[in-house]
Amino acid sequence: MGSNLVINKEIEKYINDHSLELNPVQKEIISYNKSLGDIKRMQIAVSQCHFLYLIIKTSKIKKILEIGTFTGLSALTMSLALPENGELLALDKNEKTSEIAKNFFKKANQESKIQTIIRPALDSLKDLKNQNQIFDLIFIDADKENYKNYYDQSLDLIDTNGLIVIDNVLWHGEVSDKNNQDKLTIIIREFNSYVNNDKRTENLIIPLGDGLTICRKL
Repeated sequence: MGSNLVINKEIEKYINDHSLELNPVQKEIISYNKSLGDIKRMQIAVSQCHFLYLIIKTSKIKKILEIGTFTGLSALTMSLALPENGELLALDKNEKTSEIAKNFFKKANQESKIQTIIRPALDSLKDLKNQNQIFDLIFIDADKENYKNYYDQSLDLIDTNGLIVIDNVLWHGEVSDKNNQDKLTIIIREFNSYVNNDKRTENLIIPLGDGLTICRKL
């Protein structure tokens, strides 16, 4: 057996070319995001789209909460996998990108499944807890400084065996370099340790895109 595979851009393209076909509106979002410059990095990877789609499609997941929506690629991906009676609540504080996302949802005929709330996510999470809302899956891809807060509050919004999926946990590979003391790198590194030591969940980091943590509530 050889050593572990290093995923470069050529291999990533090969994987994407030999995986699920994206919806035309998903492709349009990706094309649009390319025009945004460096901010396009906020978009999830195509491999992550495929992973989320299959996880939802092959499960009994019907109700999803997304924390951080950007221009809507992840929300649209998950909505397309939901049954017709499925629901997705998307939280984001950026009014401009949320409106762009809503236009894409409409174009993909998913606006009946997706509700968008434009306000700070921590405020919305408190309201959802007070409303006794429960979700089957929560996807976190927002400001890294609040990852721990989002994670802790999410645990109050899922039942046993519910899933929390968190993006960017490998942080461009920087988390493994202990000499890297960049503020956000430290935040992600400490967050990963927090989740790994949390007895309320069991978790797995998978090297898709910029790294996904999958947590199952115990």
